[in-house]
Amino acid sequence: MKGRGCWETASVRSFCSSGCLNKFKKDDSGDDEDGTASPADKSELHDTIKKLSLKLDDLSTCNELVAKHGVALQRSLSELDGLRIPCESGEKLKAVSERATLFRITSNAMINACRDFLELAETHSRKWQRALQYEQEQRVHLEETIEQLAKQHNSLERAFRSAPGRAANPTKSFSEGSLLTTKGEDSEEDEDTEYFDAMEDSTSFITVITEPKEDRKAEGGTTGSVEWTSDNVLDSTSLVPQGPPKVKRRVRIPDKPNYSLNLWSIMKNCIGRELSKIPMPVNFNEPLSMLQRLTEDLEYHHLLDKAVHCTSSVEQMCLVAAFSVSSYSTTVHRIAKPFNPMLGETFELDRLDDMGLRSLCEQVSHHPPSAAHYVFSKHGWSLWQEITISSKFRGKYLSIMPLGAIHLEFQASGNHYVWRKSTSTVHNIIVGKLWIDQTGDVEIVNHKTKDRCQLKFLPYSYFSKEVARKVTGVVSDSQGKAHYVLSGSWDEQMECAKIVQSSPSSPSLDGKQKTVYQTLPAKLMWKKYPLPDNAENMYYFSELALTLNEHEEGVAPTDSRLRPDQRLMEKGHWDEANTEKQRLEEKQRVNRRRRLEACSRGCGAEEAEKEAEVYVPLWFEKRLDPVTGETACVYKGGYWEAKEKQDWHMCPNIF
Repeated sequence: MKGRGCWETASVRSFCSSGCLNKFKKDDSGDDEDGTASPADKSELHDTIKKLSLKLDDLSTCNELVAKHGVALQRSLSELDGLRIPCESGEKLKAVSERATLFRITSNAMINACRDFLELAETHSRKWQRALQYEQEQRVHLEETIEQLAKQHNSLERAFRSAPGRAANPTKSFSEGSLLTTKGEDSEEDEDTEYFDAMEDSTSFITVITEPKEDRKAEGGTTGSVEWTSDNVLDSTSLVPQGPPKVKRRVRIPDKPNYSLNLWSIMKNCIGRELSKIPMPVNFNEPLSMLQRLTEDLEYHHLLDKAVHCTSSVEQMCLVAAFSVSSYSTTVHRIAKPFNPMLGETFELDRLDDMGLRSLCEQVSHHPPSAAHYVFSKHGWSLWQEITISSKFRGKYLSIMPLGAIHLEFQASGNHYVWRKSTSTVHNIIVGKLWIDQTGDVEIVNHKTKDRCQLKFLPYSYFSKEVARKVTGVVSDSQGKAHYVLSGSWDEQMECAKIVQSSPSSPSLDGKQKTVYQTLPAKLMWKKYPLPDNAENMYYFSELALTLNEHEEGVAPTDSRLRPDQRLMEKGHWDEANTEKQRLEEKQRVNRRRRLEACSRGCGAEEAEKEAEVYVPLWFEKRLDPVTGETACVYKGGYWEAKEKQDWHMCPNIF
């Protein structure tokens, strides 16, 4: 009995001191630090469950043996108590009986504890088995979902390569597209993307390609002039400006350092706030300011240079529309945030020699951030705008809404075009790879001829049959007659096709009626330039973007090229750049407090607060726009004259 008792005790101690019991206690407490299990962890969990089952069997056997031998010992002591023995032996027997009683009490307590443990262990063992089975089922389901997504991705890629309207096969018809779709057609997007919805009175269209010599008259259709000669100004033979640049520009910048920083750790406290009011380290920036990003819109300025020679206003509208779309092509990989300009910061682009233009930007307001921009081209056009950036962090995505009108005027014809930018959205802020999309409707209006172009930026979706980043549009005259159909993608190219006939289609099951446009073969108007070599390590900058922060002599002391934190970041000194950025921001706050104090001397506190926010721009002035009826900053002159004289005494010290 003694040998068996030692074996029983050793078995119980072996189980209680094993890692299985420790793991059981840890899992029961709910303090597991890692919520996800790797395949090795799953295998270990399975082995642990097996070992625990064996140990439970051993403990059950021990329980039965302790109970059995405890009853036998109690019976033997009772028999001894009934025998006649000497008095001295009786006292010893009494002591043994008391010890046996204590052993019985202790054994019963241990048996009860073992019984409770067995019940608890059996319960949790079943829970573990169910959890393991559920996890295995979820893993299988996830693998099937990923496989399905991979098949859909392959299908989308094949559809993209074979999509109608591509440059590789321009004779095929455009795919069916919607210019302005109704709210119900984007139902696959979640409730957080309601701003993708279009106007309720939207229409759809279908295009069909015809040959130039084909008879185009049909019952119920409309036919117009169909000249489509090879010397037409919309020809794609001169898409790229000819001739090398007269000034050699830099073609690379230092590679981006590999600094890791958790975006969510900063952004989680900023949900619903204005992005411009969130202090951000330079780790989330690119070494360009918002003024320089605004200047990047001029990368495909040759489209406007060609538009100068258009004798037809609707043809000119096509090139203006292509130019408006081309300004988004640099954003497809550019998920980093540009530097918020300091109040009074400027940026000039003096490229009369190679680009034929001069551009000037000035930060005219800090809250809300607003920049004024003016461009003069020696080819006969000018462009101006005041853009205010409204941005909100929504948790899962970041929406950026540029507010303000863009004006373009051709001096020879007097054609004056006005349009506004679409909404930009940065997705996967919390998890996943960041990506950017452009969505919404853009209307371009020629206020002299009343011609219009309706552009539709389709939101990207895995489940959409459309190609990614698709843009569609229709150019109409003042009478509402459609002349051209536009199609392409904002990150790659735009094409136009002349409409020779239009007719309504048969109503669909939901009662909607689409317009069918019969068009000539499409012509390529714009195609994106390839990115420089090693662009992925240079913030995905284009050739023009690489030159924007290049040091130049003679610029104003407020120019973005002279901003120290931005220059340090470009060189890869991010820690020093963060320190310098904090210094500049504090200097700007001190300047604002000084303006507030100066204003408070002559007026009340509330009026002083408003006056402190009002900044008088140096090179622009507020005027009422007769076209839009809005007040906007317009270039008042004097900058280029000051540069020629190198007289910058009027410039504030902002750096």
